[in-house]
Order: sequence, then C-alpha cells, then structure tokens
Amino acid sequence: MAKYRVHEAGVARAHERIEARQYVLDSTWTEVQPGAERRNAYLERHSWQEYAQWHLGLCEGAGEETKGRYAFAYGDLRRVHRSALIACVYRASEWHHKSVELAAHDLLQHLDEVAGIGDHE
Repeated sequence: MAKYRVHEAGVARAHERIEARQYVLDSTWTEVQPGAERRNAYLERHSWQEYAQWHLGLCEGAGEETKGRYAFAYGDLRRVHRSALIACVYRASEWHHKSVELAAHDLLQHLDEVAGIGDHE
C-alpha cells in the first residue's frame, strides 16, 4: 500500500479557502468530485503547484508533477466541499494514514466552526 504524508501547502490553501468562505456545505462527493477529464482540463489552465494545492496528501515515492503524487482531494477545483473533507477523514482512517486523517479532521472542524455548524464554543 502506498504511503502518504500531509501536504502542508494543500492544508494551508484549504484553510485559506474556508476563511474566504469558498466552500459547499451540502453536496454528495461522489457526484461532484472532479473526474479525469475535469482534472486534465484544470491542468491545461493551471500549474502543477495549483493542482497540488487541492490535495491533503502526497504519495511518497511518486514522481513530481504526476497525478499519482497527489491524494485526498478536498474540493471540486473551485471550492472546498464538506463532503470531501468527510471522505478524506474516512479514507485516511481506513488506510491508516493518521497524519492525513487528523489534518482533514482539523479542517472539517474549522469549516464547521466558520460556517456555524454544530455546537462550537
């Protein structure tokens, strides 16, 4: 199984997007998650660095500037999706990538706080 580490630039960019209220609270991630065609179109107009910032994980050993390098997407290449963060927490937990799981969990908590969801104090 591949090993992943937290992509700090992706976490920081997700945090910035949440602060800027660039998020979707209610979506079905499997329906809005960008597919290969959409990711390819994004890469035609943006740099690999910009593409990378849509991911919370980096695959250790994968080549730079390859899609296989980046994992745990948290948005639709425009906005953060709450459902994507939930999926990241679940998948990272399932695959035993604790640092990515915790980063996604912290972002989810931050999003909920900014959006006024739940009983944050």
